[in-house]
Amino acid sequence: MKTLTKYFLLFVTSSALVSCGKDDNPVANNITLHFNNTFKNTAIVLGDATSSTATVNTSAEGQAHHFSELKYVVSNIRLVKADGAEIPYNINDLDKGATVVNHSKPQTLDYVLTNIPVGEYRQLKFGLGVKPELNTLDEARFPNFYAEAGANDTEMHWEWGTGYRFTKIEGFYDTDNKTLSIHTGSTVEGTNGDPDTYTQGVDAYRDITLTLPNNAVVGSNAPRITINADFDKLLSGKTNTITLGAGNATPSIHTAVNMVKFVDNLGGDGTSDITGMFSIESVDN
Repeated sequence: MKTLTKYFLLFVTSSALVSCGKDDNPVANNITLHFNNTFKNTAIVLGDATSSTATVNTSAEGQAHHFSELKYVVSNIRLVKADGAEIPYNINDLDKGATVVNHSKPQTLDYVLTNIPVGEYRQLKFGLGVKPELNTLDEARFPNFYAEAGANDTEMHWEWGTGYRFTKIEGFYDTDNKTLSIHTGSTVEGTNGDPDTYTQGVDAYRDITLTLPNNAVVGSNAPRITINADFDKLLSGKTNTITLGAGNATPSIHTAVNMVKFVDNLGGDGTSDITGMFSIESVDN
């Protein structure tokens, strides 16, 4: 009996050591991406045309504007380790690797990346919008993202059914509160209703690269990265300074060329500007 007791105690001790070893040395953990939507350094408050609480911004051209709706798609997320190795996060699965940031839904401002390998990460890359090879309204392939983007209170499907809206901004401008409605997304060319004729038109997808101020350390703790999206850049961007008027303030009027000006301000032009409106506010390990 004494021998059996000894072996039993040895087994329990060994199991405890193995268990502690697993807890103390995880192989993966989560990273939370928190999106903070601002005008310059001021958090955005949405409001209707006559709102007294909505955040009013003034552009570089002196044009006052505020938003009633603010949404954008984030996808194709990649993390770059300190040694330069790039870790993709479900980059070909919109259900698991894409989200709609909807300013009116606080729960969408935090996007949790799960099972990220332990290590130190120095850069974050992601797409504003959906890359061309995935930008079709494919309910069968990605039912969850399709439903999220197409919900009645989200409306990130183009009505003509060939792809997703990448940003959707509604609001008002000038002292008389004229309608501001900026919708961006890639376009196609071809015969409407005949997918076999469709070819890529304007590519509104933009790849963002952000260097972290300090490494995100994935291990026993799960880092939180706060990303500022400064919508002052909508009209006062690094690439274009835009004045809203009769020819560019609503999607039924502004042309693809006008749309690209907004796209380049929000997502960068892909060459000289690869950050657009985005920057890293903080990394909390």
